[in-house]
Amino acid sequence: MSLAKDFFGMLAELIRKWGRFSWFAIRLVAVTPRALRKPRWIIEQIHNTGARSLVIIMLSGLFVGMVLGLQGYDLLRRFGSTEALGTAAALGLLRELGPVVTALLFAGRAGTALTSEIGLMSATDQLAAMEMMAVDPVRRVLAPRVLGGIVSMPLLAAIFALLGIFGAYLVGVVMMGVNAGQFWSQMRASVELHDVTEGVMKSIAFGVACSAIAVFEGYHAVPTAEGVGQATTRTVVVSSVAVLVLDYMLTAALL
Repeated sequence: MSLAKDFFGMLAELIRKWGRFSWFAIRLVAVTPRALRKPRWIIEQIHNTGARSLVIIMLSGLFVGMVLGLQGYDLLRRFGSTEALGTAAALGLLRELGPVVTALLFAGRAGTALTSEIGLMSATDQLAAMEMMAVDPVRRVLAPRVLGGIVSMPLLAAIFALLGIFGAYLVGVVMMGVNAGQFWSQMRASVELHDVTEGVMKSIAFGVACSAIAVFEGYHAVPTAEGVGQATTRTVVVSSVAVLVLDYMLTAALL
């Protein structure tokens, strides 16, 4: 009996949380046209969420590409098709690994920063002070951060994919002796515009999800140190799950 009670309690809490998030998303969409009139705010957030995440994205992309080159070479060598290493690396990075891994790293680095920043602003009554001065915090604080994340995510995913392909080239061509001409020619012949647009669409969707979840958790965090910490943890967990669920749904829709 207690188990059923706990289950229905968790279900009711989940429904309430989804309702709050839906209403919050509607408010964000409503104020977005007004926030777009201040591009300086958005550019500042692109720097905060995108440029400051470049180091981890570049390092991760390079080493993911190198691992992909090692694993891909070992697998293709068994079938005598090592010249297709460039195709395998490019398709894997552009369509799947680039957007997904970038989104997970974004949630862990930029998402937690957004949540903690907004949570501390709420805890120190900065958001309440804005409301008292007739400044909408959703338009002034939250919307530019979401828009900055949406713009940053595709750019970061592209950089991740480029560094990943370079890492696969280093391993496959420089270390394993794959012919460089075959590596690039096979890639150019096999990678189509659809593969690139699929990765871009996924990264945009992941940017919307991760940024919206991060600002939602920060905005609704309990205004204490413990509450902000819990909101930051929820941001990483919920964003990661949302990215994986969206990845499956988008992959199934775009095939």
